[in-house]
Amino acid sequence: MPQSLSHGRLWAAIDQLARHHGLSASGLARAAGLDPTAFNKSKRITAQGRLRWPSTESLSRILDATGANLDEFFALVEGQDAAPRQRRVPLIGLAQAGAGGHFDDAGFPAGSGWDEVSFPDINDENAYALEVTGDSMMPVYREGDIIVVSPAASIRRGDRVVVKTVAGEVMAKVLARRTARSIELASLNPAYETRILHPEDILWMARIIWASQ
Repeated sequence: MPQSLSHGRLWAAIDQLARHHGLSASGLARAAGLDPTAFNKSKRITAQGRLRWPSTESLSRILDATGANLDEFFALVEGQDAAPRQRRVPLIGLAQAGAGGHFDDAGFPAGSGWDEVSFPDINDENAYALEVTGDSMMPVYREGDIIVVSPAASIRRGDRVVVKTVAGEVMAKVLARRTARSIELASLNPAYETRILHPEDILWMARIIWASQ
């Protein structure tokens, strides 16, 4: 544990973690599934001048999103500027993902046609990357952005997910609601409608755990 877990050191570590992954503070918040303004400097002190600390949940989410562990984060708190660990993950275009042969029935990468891209180490050996095409994920993800998907990650309401239907459609959505009879998928782009599918219509669903923005 760090010797001094001060307010300034903690926020500086979050900023440094974001820079390590090529992100702004707001970009890190988005990658973690948080409000984009959650880490803004203006929100670190209240209007009454009181110090505002990041919540345990927000810290957990950014560690999950970046693949960093507590030891690495506390090293940043203590001012140690260590470079993040890197690994190579399979990469394919989102538009190509609907074609057969790239995934097994559980949504794990399989077959040929994959490129590779270097990314911060992620705690899922089956993680893979998709390159965004089109505007269906605007304004959160833009064409050319790369999202990293973890088939092994648990999924909860509010998570951003990639879904492949039995019909072969691949889409990136937000899991708005899930029951035994239906799965409600909210669109990232407000110009696109919310989709409601039956569980049997979905081949697999995996959580987006990282985005290069």
